[in-house]
Amino acid sequence: MAIGGAWPWLALAGLGMFHGLNPAMGWLFAVALGLHRGSRKAVLLALPPMALGHAVSIWLVATSVMALGAVIDAKPLHAATGAILVLWAAYHWLYGHRHRVRVGLTTGLAGLVLWSFLMATAHGAGLMLVPALMPLCAGSPVIGAGSLPVALAAVGVHTLATLAVTGLIAFVVYDWLGLAVLKRGWVNFDLLWTGALAATGLALTLTA
Repeated sequence: MAIGGAWPWLALAGLGMFHGLNPAMGWLFAVALGLHRGSRKAVLLALPPMALGHAVSIWLVATSVMALGAVIDAKPLHAATGAILVLWAAYHWLYGHRHRVRVGLTTGLAGLVLWSFLMATAHGAGLMLVPALMPLCAGSPVIGAGSLPVALAAVGVHTLATLAVTGLIAFVVYDWLGLAVLKRGWVNFDLLWTGALAATGLALTLTA
């Protein structure tokens, strides 16, 4: 994992922790399932399929970025992805609240995987990883057998960090805090998420 130095991997883990903090990425749904079914086990069982759905969404972005990075110069790729991130942030700000992915509390494991995949994709979770993924492209000359381990490692590092934070918050809220805490002190994660998308896009554009 020496490709691009240590910082891309730290960034992937840090972004995974940030994604795990966002209730839209799964911990709130996991807590709701546990409370609805009256079972702590339901919270635990919800986490792996949510992590899988998130990982698949990230995987599609990671492989796409590495494929493009193998054939396109870094500067235009930086500029293009930066513009996409800014536009995605604008879309999320204007219309994101109108396109919620609705899955009932009686859903099964397959439904959780699909819900998590759609939520991560709709929120542009994978796009936010582009700055950390780009340095990894430099050590992956072609998309194929040589780049597959790098892409898998990137997705694995990010997903494990997301899962760890998602699970920690889910159990803390379920076991001790309860959903009432959300009424007393709620952070507008939609606004924070939109700001992070826009900031990432602007940073990529300005450094292109």
